[in-house]
Amino acid sequence: MSTVFERSDADVTLGFVCVQNAGRSQMATAFAERERDRRGLDGVEILTGGTHPADAVHQVVVDAMNDVAIDLADRSPREISAEELHSCDVVATMGCSTLELDADVNVRDWDLDDPHGEDLEAVREIRDTVERRVMRLFDELKADRDG
Repeated sequence: MSTVFERSDADVTLGFVCVQNAGRSQMATAFAERERDRRGLDGVEILTGGTHPADAVHQVVVDAMNDVAIDLADRSPREISAEELHSCDVVATMGCSTLELDADVNVRDWDLDDPHGEDLEAVREIRDTVERRVMRLFDELKADRDG
């Protein structure tokens, strides 16, 4: 049986991508970094970026993440290259992408609402959904590694 993480015995690269890399993908990256550290998964590399990055992470996203003791104030949106995307085992898009990658890359569209222009309460709901999706992704990784 084939697993989601084909290289489960080696390092795994996860990518979190959206257009601006200023909201959802930044939240997903921060939660993934936290989970990697909590679970002691040093072999998990995490990439993030956007296809048309914004100038800064949305302030309402920074505020929502501060609620859960994660500081995104110093993060900057960045462009992600095709080479980086092709190096990933799994790429999670946030609902705003039509990436076409090699068959070796498992692309998942999480179809999340865009936090840009939303109020803090709406962004908190998006944040909580992102956190649950990241937790499930790491649960899959653990299950695949455990056999």
